[in-house]
Amino acid sequence: MDRRKSIQTMILGAGASALAFHSCKTDKGEAAPANADASVNTDTKYYGRTPQEAERDEKLHDEQLFNEHEMETIAVLSEVILPPKEPHGGPLEADVPEFIEFIGKDMPQMQNTLLGGLMWLDHKSNTDYGVEFKSASLDQQKEILDQICNQDMEVSLDDQPLEIQFFALMRNLVVTGYYTSKVGIADLGYKGNQPNVWDGVPDDVLKKHGVEYDPEWIAKCVDQSTRNVIAEWDDEGNLLT
Repeated sequence: MDRRKSIQTMILGAGASALAFHSCKTDKGEAAPANADASVNTDTKYYGRTPQEAERDEKLHDEQLFNEHEMETIAVLSEVILPPKEPHGGPLEADVPEFIEFIGKDMPQMQNTLLGGLMWLDHKSNTDYGVEFKSASLDQQKEILDQICNQDMEVSLDDQPLEIQFFALMRNLVVTGYYTSKVGIADLGYKGNQPNVWDGVPDDVLKKHGVEYDPEWIAKCVDQSTRNVIAEWDDEGNLLT
């Protein structure tokens, strides 16, 4: 499963309610059936993306959703939401703005909320401080965001103001984009699944049953020397080691 499909699965889960709200609506505003577009590719010839999926990804990368000013605003907002920290860096080092633009293109039902929210930020900042949001001081930016960062849990997100919906969506996108990146995973210190050390059945158990290992077999099958070797893939998703 490639990163895009992994992320779509994550944002449709219970852990990102704001994203799930935006991503499971049809054009008519009705909830999509649970099994909509749920066809499973059982062809084991492909790892991660099929050629059709890779072609679609390339097409989306070539499209532009946000202009330069909007991308700069997203970059600033991302670091206010999730400040960078040593030694791995923050949202910019993890290409979170580019991730957000890609998801906005991949899931176009989010676009009105994202674009409208960015316009609201600049309007609010210009009204209160006479500058665009990206040029405001950090304290001013936080004062603006403090007004939209808490949603009423008793009211459907769909019935709350656009700016509330925008911040809930943007916060989840920033966190999701960062912690599904190489930078974010390094920040978590996650090393992935590793096998336990196992050097065979204990000798006393073997003796109890009157059996023993074949030295040739044990040398071949119980080898701890490669236990921490990290798997590597090529750009096409093929396993190398």
